[in-house]
Amino acid sequence: MKASVSAINQPSTAIYGEDAPLFLDMVQRFLQQEVAPCFDAWEADHQVPRTLWNTFGHAGLLGVDLPEAYGGSGADFQISQLICEEISRQGFGGIGSGYNIHANIVMPYILHIGTEEQKQNWLPKMASGDVLGAIAMTEPGAGSDLAALRTRAEKVDGGWKINGSKIFITNGLLAELVIVCAKTDPEAGAKGVSLFLVDSRLPGFSRGKGIHKIGQHSSDTAELFFDDLIVPDDALLGDLNKGFAYLMQELPRERLGVASQALGAMEGALQLTLDYIQERKAFGQRIADFQNSRFKLAEVKAQIELGRAYFNQCMQRYTEGQMSPADAAILKLQLSEMQCKTIDECLQLFGGYGYTTEYPISRFYVDARIQTIYAGTSEIMKEVIARTMLGK
Repeated sequence: MKASVSAINQPSTAIYGEDAPLFLDMVQRFLQQEVAPCFDAWEADHQVPRTLWNTFGHAGLLGVDLPEAYGGSGADFQISQLICEEISRQGFGGIGSGYNIHANIVMPYILHIGTEEQKQNWLPKMASGDVLGAIAMTEPGAGSDLAALRTRAEKVDGGWKINGSKIFITNGLLAELVIVCAKTDPEAGAKGVSLFLVDSRLPGFSRGKGIHKIGQHSSDTAELFFDDLIVPDDALLGDLNKGFAYLMQELPRERLGVASQALGAMEGALQLTLDYIQERKAFGQRIADFQNSRFKLAEVKAQIELGRAYFNQCMQRYTEGQMSPADAAILKLQLSEMQCKTIDECLQLFGGYGYTTEYPISRFYVDARIQTIYAGTSEIMKEVIARTMLGK
């Protein structure tokens, strides 16, 4: 690509704690050495190599907030958000989504809900990158509506038999471990959902072809199938029929991860645009000298600062155990929508060059679009917020 994201200015680390500068330096060096030289090829292939996750693990960047007993660094949870932000800030949105699923969603589920045996069995392997994680909720006919799930888990001798399918599963092509949401009480609606730790190497587990998307090409996305898949009794994650409650419990962190990706992408896109408009000329002057350019970027900067202020507030609430589902919904709604709008404004200032793949601003643009859809659509976020307000 003609422009480079490697020269993006350093982000502030104050909100992320005293260990943040060390981890930021680690992840920046890692991204420039291990990701940047190959990323265009991975985007073209619509796939990262499986070994990338082992490399992440060897660098100590997976499960950074896990206790050392499970292979982590014992850092504050904020560091995982910093890593998500930096990956997206440098323009590697597809990898950011895969990282968020593995290290910021699946691993905390096991840490918070799993038995000691499950933690000892899976978390060290996930921290090293030897096991890649995914979570399978969405189905062809059921996105955010968990009551409509058709995947079933039926009790059999010594375990459970799972039948069904899932779609749009991030890390679905490469994951060795998938948290599967399945109905264990079909008559109970959302209160009849349970979670299972499914080893993807078991008979009855299969994957469709990778799903090609308009953005985040290097984030592998797949459809998964379960055909009389037998998992042992100890594959049940948490209590029976408590899956919906666990999903609600863990959603705040998932949506914090999406918000950190949004902040990073907005910061990265803004810096690329600032660099471009100070070099590019039109009608005898720099694009930066036009009042419209300055006003547009002032608006983008103001939006980012407002978004970061609420993000910081939510991080503090999460640390104190006070972040509510409504907080998470407001954060996810506002920052994902803001990301799409601000990056659109940035791309406009590139003119025709912004519509070419030669300039990385175009990748920021297409990678942003999914943010208002996954982890709960903007419409679902509004519904969550409204129900809280109306007491429903």
